[in-house]
Amino acid sequence: GFSEQPLLEMTLFVIVVVFYLLTLLGNMATVILVHLDPWLHTPLYFFLTHLSLMDLCYTTSPVPQLLFNLQGPEKIISYGGCVGQLYVSLAMGSTECILLAVMAVDHYVAVCRPLQCTILMHPCLCWQLAATTWLTGLASSLVRIVLITQVPLCGRNIIDHVFCEVPVLLKLACVDTTFNQMELFLVSALLLLVPLTLILISYSCIGQAVWKIKSHEGHQKALGTCSSHLVVVFLFYGTAMATYLQPTAATFQNQDKFMALLYGIVTPILNPFIYTLRDKDMKGALRKMIGKD
Repeated sequence: GFSEQPLLEMTLFVIVVVFYLLTLLGNMATVILVHLDPWLHTPLYFFLTHLSLMDLCYTTSPVPQLLFNLQGPEKIISYGGCVGQLYVSLAMGSTECILLAVMAVDHYVAVCRPLQCTILMHPCLCWQLAATTWLTGLASSLVRIVLITQVPLCGRNIIDHVFCEVPVLLKLACVDTTFNQMELFLVSALLLLVPLTLILISYSCIGQAVWKIKSHEGHQKALGTCSSHLVVVFLFYGTAMATYLQPTAATFQNQDKFMALLYGIVTPILNPFIYTLRDKDMKGALRKMIGKD
């Protein structure tokens, strides 16, 4: 953590508590709204609920331990707890990479094939895509965890970070970790760049389709469908690539810690609010739930 800066730790404790509570509120509200409102039973909001569930799991894994470490001088975590925290973060991050690509394909179908949308993205296929996304993320992370736990630590037990992550855990090893670092880079590049490429291809097709739409209303509807997702993609992939695809020597001491707080605490709170505040159907469902409509 930030043991040498107690005032910063106190400030971060308050900030993390507030952000964590808002993350729980925002993502749980998204799941409840989509479940209760029949108008939201579409592929777009189906995948959005899975995004919210991933963010809930991703944030709940490290934050309670982080708050414990920030509120006092005792800053400990068991090895099993560290590995468990690492697995959940890897699994949810990997799953979200794939899910964002699936959502981009769904947006492509909605904009470019609107008349065939209900046929192409039928509920059974949506469930199959969601299940495949979860299983792929969980399985790929399990392989990485097995490789990481084979590395001997030899008594080194001080983690200079705020979360348990692969790069900082490898720094505790007393053997050559070149293979593990290369494996981390390659898997991270695969899970980040392949879905991102699919997203870019989908949006290039969407852009061409939108360009051909002559009506202003059609333009607004297409932009409304895609803009929220693009903001989430930019936030997620930007922070993830800055963390996992840059050279270790390019970072200063606390940059990795603040970056981890950004994508571990800030990004999960933004997803539901971006969709809720920018989507008229979500805002309408929210007004109905609180009794104003």
